[in-house]
Amino acid sequence: MFEYIKGIVTEINSGYIVVENNGIGYLVYVSNPYSFTENKNYKIYLYQKVAEDENSLYGFKTKEDKDMFLRLISVKGLGPKTALSLFSVGSLDTLVEAIEKEDINYIKKFPKIGDKVARQIILDLKGKLVSKENNIVEDTELVEALKALGYKASDIKSVLPKIDNSLTIEEKIKQGLKLLLK
Repeated sequence: MFEYIKGIVTEINSGYIVVENNGIGYLVYVSNPYSFTENKNYKIYLYQKVAEDENSLYGFKTKEDKDMFLRLISVKGLGPKTALSLFSVGSLDTLVEAIEKEDINYIKKFPKIGDKVARQIILDLKGKLVSKENNIVEDTELVEALKALGYKASDIKSVLPKIDNSLTIEEKIKQGLKLLLK
């Protein structure tokens, strides 16, 4: 599994870019290839999909975008290529807001998203995503660390809003542990 790649974008196409690293060109599917510039260095966060007939890389400019993508592909009936299309228009905050407000019409305007998939996205993700406007952003690293320590997801989610987001990950874990022990 790859976390990210640092390299030079050598080719830009309508659905993907090619990133060269140590003489190897990696084809990386991205939501907006034209937001990249050829012959420029980038750090691109990656998701690798390996299946019987596929070995693909999906790229994101930020860790937050990748985390949102991982949440989206966890939705039943939503594959990586369709989830990537949700990043092509607007901002993540707008998408999160649409999910929280159950705005099916906004979600349905994306390619290959029909009524059934839009409702499934809302069902699976509403309440699990928090807008940056509220200054409470779920830290997946924090959640995974607390799960690894044996705490239930429901208990972790109840203390997340009380954890100070300005802290380092280590400090967040300590604060989370204190809250969970109460």
